Amino acid sequence: MAPSKGTSGIDRGYIIPIGGAERKRRDPVILEKFVEISGGKNATIVVIPTATKVEENGQRYVDVFTDMGVGKVHCLNITHRRDCNRDDYLSNLEEATGIFITGGNQLRLSTILGGTPIAQLIRRLNADGVHVAGTSAGAAIMPEHMISGGRSGSTPTPRSVSLSPGLGLTNSIVVDQHFRQRDRLGRILAAIAYSPFLTGVGIDENTAIFINPNNSFEVVGRGGVTVVDPSGVQFSNMGESARNEPISITGVKLHILTHGDSYDLKTHTPHIPELKPESTDTLS
Repeated sequence: MAPSKGTSGIDRGYIIPIGGAERKRRDPVILEKFVEISGGKNATIVVIPTATKVEENGQRYVDVFTDMGVGKVHCLNITHRRDCNRDDYLSNLEEATGIFITGGNQLRLSTILGGTPIAQLIRRLNADGVHVAGTSAGAAIMPEHMISGGRSGSTPTPRSVSLSPGLGLTNSIVVDQHFRQRDRLGRILAAIAYSPFLTGVGIDENTAIFINPNNSFEVVGRGGVTVVDPSGVQFSNMGESARNEPISITGVKLHILTHGDSYDLKTHTPHIPELKPESTDTLS
């Protein structure tokens, strides 16, 4: 599934996977940047809390964005697939300059939204310049291939990861969230072994990547982003390994990026600024 083509002459909107547990009140750099690119006080942000059954979650983000000065915030309380046909929800989405998908259970997201008019509209709007952010489960569902489950640990096995269809805003990466906090290196390596044309992106909590229309991204936040580059993979025995056996995979490149670093997904090239402002205090 390729991303929607969009209208000729219009840049695709940013795709913003967040690793979860982003700061919402004190130093909320990720949400502030999302609001800024969405139009600031002139933005119209739509919150989709479908991934969780906690009713207050959607309203919490409405309050956060309102307190940041956003002019208009809508919450689409989509709890069943039939809700994805509601004319008022589709109309609210049509107005959006930014769409925010909250955390919870990514399988709940995919089974409720997948293939519906809401999902189709999100894809079209992103292709036509609307920015889409998602945290935790909302981050996982953004690519064509979604990590829907798996096991913790650094050694990949065929059972380390489960993959399901995502929204398909991008088909070049697979995303894992809460990455360092939940020890998920093994499952993103397993995802790459299953699909070695994908770049793996493991995002720590309170950290995000802002993927621009040129398919490169910048890291924003307090944690790290682990990029698993499969472009040089020479061997994998995923197809022959038993479900619980560790797999062999060679030629993988791994990069750790932090705030201000960037990565070109087309050329598989990281860029590290020579001197980061936050590093100057430690120099002697």
